[in-house]
Amino acid sequence: MRFATVSEADGQVRCGVVQDDTLLRLPAGTTVLDLLRTDGLSDAGARAVADGDAVPLAGLRLLPPVEAPTVRDFVAFEEHVEGMASGAGVGAEWYEAPTFYFTNPYALVGAHDDVAVPPGCSRLDFECEVAAVIGRGGADIAPGDASAHIAGYTIFNDWSARDLQFREMAVRLGPCKGKDFATTLGPVLVTADELEPYRDVDGFLALGMTVAVNGVEIGRDLLSNMSWPFEDLVAYASRGTEVRPGDVLGSGTCGNGGCLAELWGRGRTDLPPLQPGDVVTMTVEGLGTLRNTVVAGREPHLIPKARSRPRTRP
Repeated sequence: MRFATVSEADGQVRCGVVQDDTLLRLPAGTTVLDLLRTDGLSDAGARAVADGDAVPLAGLRLLPPVEAPTVRDFVAFEEHVEGMASGAGVGAEWYEAPTFYFTNPYALVGAHDDVAVPPGCSRLDFECEVAAVIGRGGADIAPGDASAHIAGYTIFNDWSARDLQFREMAVRLGPCKGKDFATTLGPVLVTADELEPYRDVDGFLALGMTVAVNGVEIGRDLLSNMSWPFEDLVAYASRGTEVRPGDVLGSGTCGNGGCLAELWGRGRTDLPPLQPGDVVTMTVEGLGTLRNTVVAGREPHLIPKARSRPRTRP
């Protein structure tokens, strides 16, 4: 089943089951996160099909399908890491564990929302990814048990301010403001059972992924080219802590042009950073399409550089 969260003409937020071009609305006040915390998506979806009032999707604003308590973004595609390394090779540490960072759940935007250039950014980029959404909480989950904790999947665009990101990470921390402004999630949450036919013999989901800017294809890959399946990501995320319903786990950027920075690292000089007016379109087989327009952002408030202060120790 496919679940969507929308904003109606009067501003009311509703969620429901998507069937073709129709939304079968659940009762007012119900959210996808509520469903994850209680009966689960399949039971709620069955009730919605039977009892939900149907409204056309056309004219409704698609919001992120789930209000995520936390958002972890992994870096699971070796080809992407190779490109970002600009010929330096992939560090041995990358192969040891599926590394992730936490990004801002307050910065999630909908499938067709405008995305403003963040203050102070001159090298805006996209990142084409897929995310798993946790349906059942747990701690120290074993990889073999992790599939039972995944409710479904959605498309994830990890917008990136490359100039801010690379400066921040030179301090051996971050990314912070290089990622802290927009993450597109949507258009719908597709339940895990619906994607099982795409699973290959190695346990990966073989979904085709494409990304285009202004109608020109920039990247194309398969989700099954991840070096860890999502079950391993869930297990690692829950190690020594817990995951809870609604938590979002991004795959990391796909290879073969999943972002501009990867191609810049491979020597491409014909691809400029994103500018206001650019339209970024991402399509993932079985999940749908995101289409966001870049718009001008605000100028940053000036924050002074660090002041050198006296040391306590002589």
